[in-house]
Amino acid sequence: MTVATHITISRILLVPVFAVLAVYYARSFESPPPDERYRWWAVAVFVLASATDGIDGYVARRFNQRSRLGAVLDPLADKLLVLTALITLSVVQWGEGWSVPIWFSGLVIARDVVILGGIAVLHFFHLQVHVDPHWTGKVSTALLMVTLAWVMLQIIPFSPIYPVTVTALFVILSGANYFRQGLAQLKEHGHAEPHT
Repeated sequence: MTVATHITISRILLVPVFAVLAVYYARSFESPPPDERYRWWAVAVFVLASATDGIDGYVARRFNQRSRLGAVLDPLADKLLVLTALITLSVVQWGEGWSVPIWFSGLVIARDVVILGGIAVLHFFHLQVHVDPHWTGKVSTALLMVTLAWVMLQIIPFSPIYPVTVTALFVILSGANYFRQGLAQLKEHGHAEPHT
């Protein structure tokens, strides 16, 4: 349990705090005007949790605190934060016209399920998993954060459907790229060819 790992765990603990604040904000719409304090507290918690992602990485590198537990928890914490925000902004009211379409959340989740399924298949064949970061994945992640910020901050007076559509395109492209990588690794070891 290094300092970096403690920071990562704090990010995981902030996830339900964000979700609860978002739900309270949605409930405040039942007796207008909505309590904007809940929204800004939710935004603050999300920003703080996002910031810990860079902090734990820096601490791990700077003080040589890399660990197997941290290597597992760090991506898990990232996924929990982003997916919780995505699903929450899809199912609770975040203001008139300010929400994430449920199909978009489904698309992101489906992409991640396909990736996890591919990793499971590679492990089943006792193959070492090699995931080469691709620019489409990095762009997809960046656009996903922009989309979440677009909805939560409500600063730009345009429908979230615009960033959602662009992000969806890169989610599909990145998913296809990871699928291609997994298939190539299977073919390399002869597991993707039909047996005769």
